[in-house]
Amino acid sequence: MKYRCNRWLKINPLHLVLSATIFFIVCFSWGFMASAAQMPEIQRRGYLNIAVKDNLRPLGFRDNEGNLQGLEIDLAKRLALDLLGKADAVRFQPVANRDRLSVVLNNKVDLAIARVTATESRARLVSFSVPYYFDGAVIVTKDASVRQLSDLANKKIAVIRNSSTIAQVRYYVPKAELVGVDSYQEGRSLTENNTVVAFAADASVLSGWVQQYPQYQLLPTKLSTEPLSVVMPKGLQSDQLRRQVNEAIAKYTAEGWLKERVQYWGLP
Repeated sequence: MKYRCNRWLKINPLHLVLSATIFFIVCFSWGFMASAAQMPEIQRRGYLNIAVKDNLRPLGFRDNEGNLQGLEIDLAKRLALDLLGKADAVRFQPVANRDRLSVVLNNKVDLAIARVTATESRARLVSFSVPYYFDGAVIVTKDASVRQLSDLANKKIAVIRNSSTIAQVRYYVPKAELVGVDSYQEGRSLTENNTVVAFAADASVLSGWVQQYPQYQLLPTKLSTEPLSVVMPKGLQSDQLRRQVNEAIAKYTAEGWLKERVQYWGLP
């Protein structure tokens, strides 16, 4: 077994990393801590309660008419269709970043689909589905002369302080000068007034910038890969819900539905 694994790694390391990530996250879905509505109860009441973002284009945001739109909204509706038979059998609960796990832990929602990266520390509290999107750090710029990472040598790049993106930018663009910022808003401000040439942060957020501000462009290289997953409750009582969610997302991936929606919403 060891020989086969090493040999496969040499042939296709990227696939091994992604497969291992998925396996690792699936293993997290077993536990005995939190309590939430069981699948029979959800079926009796006829709808899913799902926490989402309403201010994060293109994952979850409100359009000009105030309707929720985005990749994660599409996923929530598709899950409602497959689990309950109707795409509108879902009640959305907009949630702040700090509450994305607690609303599941405190039994306020059944699921959270709110740009949550599956990590080992978070998996001690909640369960994660198989990934529906692989996020990661990218670089955005409005300088038309910057087309690839090598064009950023000796240039200033804004990064959010204490973020994992710092190490990634230093690895890929070692000669760049990094400028720390405290928020996405500050990063855009520095980029807009030409204090920095580019800003490095999460693709799921910066792709929304490009859609709102067409003067910006994303560089084609992704600096990291981070799985976004549905947050689900732990506990044997929620086993059926977790199983059905995982099976559904696996089907959406295999059939190409998720890929089509990712492309539709302009995500890299």
